Amino acid sequence: MKRLSVFVMALAMLAFTSACGAGDNANLVNANANHANANRANANVVNTNTANANTRRTYNANITEEEYNRERDRYTGEAREAGETIGSGLRDGWLWVKTKGALAGVDDLRDSTINVDVDNAVVTLRGTVGSQAQKARAEQTAKGIDGVTSVRNQLTVSAGGGNANNANR
Repeated sequence: MKRLSVFVMALAMLAFTSACGAGDNANLVNANANHANANRANANVVNTNTANANTRRTYNANITEEEYNRERDRYTGEAREAGETIGSGLRDGWLWVKTKGALAGVDDLRDSTINVDVDNAVVTLRGTVGSQAQKARAEQTAKGIDGVTSVRNQLTVSAGGGNANNANR
């Protein structure tokens, strides 16, 4: 059943991506690989919230300012929907997308619940991670974003150290 689902999804993605440019296809392939890895990691978790199961968005940590500016309204809306804020600084939105993408690219942080707020190039990380090491890794990742002036790490470590994002799946 699972293989059939993956096959159907692959066919659907092939149909949707055939009209896209090569860069778009690479991002979609990476996004699908990320989702597949996350799904394998959570194979033993029962999904009780199917409405939110497919709403996780992926972001490109290497997005250029020009690419960001073309879709600024979309990103601003997505941040607002996620309960995150983008400040009024000149590059805050661009830094938000880059930070979200960089955090999503870190294997041991994919299943964490990390919200990102950016105001005047200061990144604030909020939410829950499974360990102190993940908390430190998230902060180092955000600090590594070119243009970020500082990081306020307000992440909390979950008591069980398990998958902190199960409630959102």
